Amino acid sequence: MAPADVERTPILLAIGGHDPSGGAGIQADTEAAAAAGVHCCTAITCITVQNTCGLCQLVPQRPAQVRAQCQVIMDDSRIGAIKVGLIGSSRLIQVLGELIDACPGVPVVLDPVLAAGSGQVTADAALINQLRLHLLPRCELVTPNVPEALLMSTVTQFERAAERLLAFGCKAVLLTGTHDHTSELVINRLYRPNEAVVAWEWPRLAASFHGSGCTLASAIAARLASGQSLVDAIEAAQIYVAAALNTARQTGRCQMTPRRVG
Repeated sequence: MAPADVERTPILLAIGGHDPSGGAGIQADTEAAAAAGVHCCTAITCITVQNTCGLCQLVPQRPAQVRAQCQVIMDDSRIGAIKVGLIGSSRLIQVLGELIDACPGVPVVLDPVLAAGSGQVTADAALINQLRLHLLPRCELVTPNVPEALLMSTVTQFERAAERLLAFGCKAVLLTGTHDHTSELVINRLYRPNEAVVAWEWPRLAASFHGSGCTLASAIAARLASGQSLVDAIEAAQIYVAAALNTARQTGRCQMTPRRVG
């Protein structure tokens, strides 16, 4: 990168897991950011053993090692937004909170990866409790699907779940409808305190996609890093993800993998 480009290149710091299949996690974050014209710096929270069929093993990285990865980037680059994905261990939450506090005014997007797309749980009760107490209050936006929202909020209705997550302190909740099979459409709803709910409707595709949640959250975060408003960033990111899903390719035996658009 030329020195003249340093000041004008938006930078996203993506903190999450490594997916060997290339469909989710840090690789999805990097591709979504690049498609938005944003440079993506990364920190690995977990090494995973997985493919498009499912998750076999999580190997969380030591909190001190994750802190070091993030700190050298923060010391060197002007971060425009932070995206947090798979965390893997409750011991990491405090470190993430401290790192976020060291970047005042930088928007944080949390994709609470509490289970793999194939159903394997990736978060225990301690992690979820720490997430509620110490990470949600630091987030500009949280992007759970319906099962994740219900799990984090301990309620049984998604509307109440979104309200409960806002009560924990996050500024906005984008509740995604990919797992709500009661509707023929995928309906994504944005909840904010004292604001009307904003909803977007998308055709429900027949295939199962690996990494679409990671891609959506990082596409939003990348646009926030570029200075877009929250609603504009969410809308543009959904358009990007819809195009990616419609041109996805199957790289393994099981799930489709979204491909980069643009």
